Amino acid sequence: MQRALCFWRDNLGMTTSTPHADMPAPRSKLSLYLDLIRWNRPAGWLVLVWPTLAALWVASEGFPGWHLLLVFVCGTVLMRSAGCTINDIADRDFDKHVKRTTQRPITSGQVSVKEAAVVGLVLTLAAFVLVLTTRWEAVAWSVPAVLFTVLYPFTKRFFAMPQAFLGIAFNFGIVIAFAAVTGSVGSTAWILWLANMFLVLAYDTEYAMVDRDDDLKIGMKTSAITLGRFDVAGIMGFFGLCLGLTVWALLPYGLGWPFWLGMAAAAAQVLWHFTLIKDRQREGCFVAFSKSHYIGMTMFAGIALGFALR
Repeated sequence: MQRALCFWRDNLGMTTSTPHADMPAPRSKLSLYLDLIRWNRPAGWLVLVWPTLAALWVASEGFPGWHLLLVFVCGTVLMRSAGCTINDIADRDFDKHVKRTTQRPITSGQVSVKEAAVVGLVLTLAAFVLVLTTRWEAVAWSVPAVLFTVLYPFTKRFFAMPQAFLGIAFNFGIVIAFAAVTGSVGSTAWILWLANMFLVLAYDTEYAMVDRDDDLKIGMKTSAITLGRFDVAGIMGFFGLCLGLTVWALLPYGLGWPFWLGMAAAAAQVLWHFTLIKDRQREGCFVAFSKSHYIGMTMFAGIALGFALR
């Protein structure tokens, strides 16, 4: 009798383990929500916060004060988190076919679309309350910032380089920073805005290179696909334009050696990025993207120290 049971168990794929033994343990809602907003992946908000802080320092010509510093750091984190929820709601059907995203909370069914929408709305409202403590010009610019954040995920269906649209959404922090400090958005702000646009194009194309094979299968449009064999050259060109425009915008401020040291450190990182992405391997491209926030950090450090010692 025992032999017969073993025969049926082995040939029918049965085991003596308890049902659902291999299923992951249930997760708390808090854990799922933190995963939804990528709480454990700070690189996503760091790439946003450094250019925003650089703009805040330039607009203030030095330390902007603790109030504005807290508003923009917290607001950046909140809006990035809200953007993640909006992105995952929009991409929930596509994410099922991409290796890297199949286990995201919405895609895996652990968080409903309604729940995610509520989380995104609460985060957006919290960020808006922070902006309300600044000038009305900053509040006015925050409205299109939210609209572009909501629209971005859908551009991947039809726009050849949605990373450019993402750059517009990401760059509102620069515009709002100048508006909050000076009440206007002048030429320096727009040159820095354009510089960061090229930075976003560079690092997000690196990110798109990671998923290029999956995106081609599901019909998603990205800059990595559009640039084709010119992807690496395009990324290097984007980085170069970012550095050049930043120098052009800030040269009149006379920030001295700290600024140039920061720009040199950023340029050295760009060369390192080339070594990571030149072979177009998934692992190297992901490392390049995940470390791209250090470029913004070194540029900000040079700017902040330059103003401090001027």
